[in-house]
Amino acid sequence: MIMPFYGFAAIVSQPLKLAYRLRSTGTENLPKEGGYVLAVNHLSNLDPWPIGLSLFPRRQARFVAKAELYWFPLRHLLNWVGAFPVERGTGDLSAFDRAVQLAKDGEVVAMFPQGTRQSKGIRKTRQPKAFTGAARIAIGAGVPIVPAAISGTDRLTRLGPMRIAYGPPLAPEGRPRQLTDRVMAEIERLQATL
Repeated sequence: MIMPFYGFAAIVSQPLKLAYRLRSTGTENLPKEGGYVLAVNHLSNLDPWPIGLSLFPRRQARFVAKAELYWFPLRHLLNWVGAFPVERGTGDLSAFDRAVQLAKDGEVVAMFPQGTRQSKGIRKTRQPKAFTGAARIAIGAGVPIVPAAISGTDRLTRLGPMRIAYGPPLAPEGRPRQLTDRVMAEIERLQATL
C-alpha cells in the first residue's frame, strides 16, 4: 500500500527525476508481490528519494532511518512517508521486530547495511563495515534480500545523472554474516556497472 504523502511526494518529484536523469536497471529483479528487504549502498542523506522514485508507483519502500533524524519537524515527514526509527548500536529489538513484521506483511523494507554514508566530508580512510541487520531481517521474515547500488546522489549540485542498479534476489539462507557478505559483494559488483 502506498501512503498518501509518499505518493504525493513521488508525483511532485517527477520533474526532478527528469532533471537528474534517474535511470534504473535490473528492475526485473524486484519481486512484483510479497515482502523483501532492499539493501543499498549509502552515499547521501538523500538516497531514499531516488530509491523511492524508482519503485513508485508499483511499490513503496519503508525505510529504516536512524533515530537521530527524528527531530521536529523532520520526524513528521519521515512518518508520513512510512519510515521508522532505529536506535543504532543498541540492538534495537522493537525496530527489528517492526521491520520483520512489515516484510512478512508484504512491504519493501529498505536499509543501508553499512549504516552510514560511505564518505562524509573529508574522504574516509576506510570504508564502513556492513552490519548484519538487513540479513537478519530477511532471515527472520523469510523473505528475499535484493541488493542494489546507487550513484549520483553525492553530486546533486552538479545535476549529474542518478543511477540505480538492482541485483537478483538472494534467498534468506545461511548465517547473517555470510548472507551480508554475499549482499555486499553483489552491491560492489552492481556499483561497478553504474
